[in-house]
Amino acid sequence: MTNSKENWRTCEKGHKYYKSSDCPTCPVCEKERKPDTGFLSLLSAPARRALENNGITSLQQLSTYSEKEILKFHGMGPASLPKLRAALETGGLSFKD
Repeated sequence: MTNSKENWRTCEKGHKYYKSSDCPTCPVCEKERKPDTGFLSLLSAPARRALENNGITSLQQLSTYSEKEILKFHGMGPASLPKLRAALETGGLSFKD
């Protein structure tokens, strides 16, 4: 597969990257933003952004949602649920029924 010049992009911080999709997210910036600790550090970038874009940055906030509600967020997939369940259990919490 060859990378066409029209798919090479530069983010506002000056990182150059190739994207085959319309997604505007810079992978370099995304790596820099990833937390080192906490439940958000366990997730893929799309899943983490899905929670952050919906105002969920703590386990307490996460526990106010059902699994079904979480799966409706754009970027959230079923592979993230076991990680989220485990994080909630560690904190003595669970998803809303």
